[in-house]
Amino acid sequence: MLNDRHFMGFVANTSINLGLAILAAILCAYIAPAAAGSGIPEVKAYLNGIDAHSILAPSTLFVKIFGSIFGVAAGFVVGKEGPMVHTGACIANLLGQGGSKKYHLTWRWLRYFKNDRDRRDLITCGAAAGVAGAFRAPVGGVLFALEEAASWWRSALLWRTFFTTAVVAVVLRGFIEFCRSGRCGLFGQGGLIMFDVNSAKNSYSSADLLAVIFLGVIGGIFGSFYNYLVDKVLRTYSIINERGPIFKVLLVAAVSLLTSCCSYGLPWLSHCIPCPSYLEADRCPTVGRSGNYKNFQCPAGHYNDLASLFLNTNDDAIRNLFSSGTSKEFHLSTLLVFFVAIYCLGIITYGIAVPSGLFIPVILAGASYGRLVGNLLGALSDLDTGLFALLGAASFLGGTMRMTVSLCVILLELTNNLLMLPLVMLVLLISKTVADSFNQGVYDQIVKLKGLPYLEAHAEPYMKNLVASDVVSGPLITFSGVEKVGNIMHALHLTRHNGFPVIDEPPLTPAPELCGLVLRSHLLVLLKGKKFTKQKTMAGSDIMRRFKAHDFAKAGSGKGVKLEDLDIKEEEMEMFVDLHPITNTSPYTVVETMSLAKAAVLFRQLALRHLCVVPKTPGRPPIVGILTRHDFMPEHVLGLYPHVVNRHK
Repeated sequence: MLNDRHFMGFVANTSINLGLAILAAILCAYIAPAAAGSGIPEVKAYLNGIDAHSILAPSTLFVKIFGSIFGVAAGFVVGKEGPMVHTGACIANLLGQGGSKKYHLTWRWLRYFKNDRDRRDLITCGAAAGVAGAFRAPVGGVLFALEEAASWWRSALLWRTFFTTAVVAVVLRGFIEFCRSGRCGLFGQGGLIMFDVNSAKNSYSSADLLAVIFLGVIGGIFGSFYNYLVDKVLRTYSIINERGPIFKVLLVAAVSLLTSCCSYGLPWLSHCIPCPSYLEADRCPTVGRSGNYKNFQCPAGHYNDLASLFLNTNDDAIRNLFSSGTSKEFHLSTLLVFFVAIYCLGIITYGIAVPSGLFIPVILAGASYGRLVGNLLGALSDLDTGLFALLGAASFLGGTMRMTVSLCVILLELTNNLLMLPLVMLVLLISKTVADSFNQGVYDQIVKLKGLPYLEAHAEPYMKNLVASDVVSGPLITFSGVEKVGNIMHALHLTRHNGFPVIDEPPLTPAPELCGLVLRSHLLVLLKGKKFTKQKTMAGSDIMRRFKAHDFAKAGSGKGVKLEDLDIKEEEMEMFVDLHPITNTSPYTVVETMSLAKAAVLFRQLALRHLCVVPKTPGRPPIVGILTRHDFMPEHVLGLYPHVVNRHK
């Protein structure tokens, strides 16, 4: 570019971007497909009780880190914030499952965390740490975990996430001090405050409030339309991605070429602007480094305003838009072109096989139309155009993600401007309200699109017309307290159920009664130990001596006993095994006539996996069925009773 070899500049830029993009795509397509995308919907689903395959595996962690680095460096319109949330959750999961035997990363003391509650708490803390590290917003990280990520919250979790994000802030500060001399590239620019707009004038009038309300409304409209288009694009990409890894890589390459063409080609539409007279020559234009006032193809003493946004790091592009006292830096046409380009590129980039966050594209698009509104108002407004850019970013974030408290605090920690708190609160509430009237938040849409059975905090209204026994799936498979090994093996081969009722029958009890619930994973461990008896007798004491408690602890990803691992001989099939030692004798139960709506609320608030339904009248079998997450899904309920919605209306 400095030698006016513009086509070679384009070739170099496109080739480097394409190479980095293909590297990221190969990692995602061939090593860890679960690492593609933001990762926040998957973390949110896990904390709701959905343990999908490989979403927090060590291989996913590796690909998430390096894939995100390559993806951001390749010039895609993506952020690192969502992937950092997923990265924090993966690290927490690695600790919560006792390390990884496969990669020889195990520590004995970590086995104390090998239970569902501690692992869930650790992953919540990991998600909060990811936000705190990405935005340098420790309090915002806590509130993000509370508002968006976690489905169950308790007081102990509050101080644990707060402690985690405090450690993140201290470590970040240490690295920033170490890197202040420039030894770490662009890391640490701006200190802990990434986009300082504190120097701008903060007074505002009644007319400004009308402009803020307008920003909130258009943010809600743009945000809901953005979510609609993302949903359509993801459905289209899923058809392409299902054809195999090579098609995933080709799709990434196509999007990379389009992005490079836009980022290098569109600045040619912009005119060269003389550098402001009050700036020194080393500040404008910037040549060979990141920052404001990019020279691009312009003569000495001039800059290209569109290149200052496109050919920059994401952080510097946001700083340029948030900058105060620079109302004439960008033409209206530049802001409009940049908004349209980022809006469209953000939609088509999300969903390809590259770790990609949504925060940065949304902030860039929102800040560009916010600054555009500020420039249009000009002298009619007391607010600086940089503050309008901040409010535009807030409105678009609220319209797409539908968060309020956490986004408000994150933006205030990012920009160091507490005086803007009332306006940021107002614009977030308006944009969320407007967007909610059209569709769901982007993360909720993606969870639904991936087919993850996410349980909402409230029951659907039509569930009040049904009772628990209406939706239990059959046929019910039960075991006796002392069961024949062959019967257990047959049931495990026949079904994929994860829990089985255990019923005590005469002569152990006067009449059949529900003893409890036994888990599939515990049955596999018990059968592998082969503590069988030839007679149908209770042998609980022998079994307890043979096993230790941690033998039945939740296994890490891919480490548990599988049905194929069992080697049961023909004569052992006719023997018996006592299930009492591994049976949960106090399972949660509901009577069959309980409202399905109440059962759904109980199921979610207690974070259950199985809910036993017992008969209301005596003289019947002691259990009617088992309710699982699948039984509360609208698709299942409405498939059985399509008329209940109309009846409720």
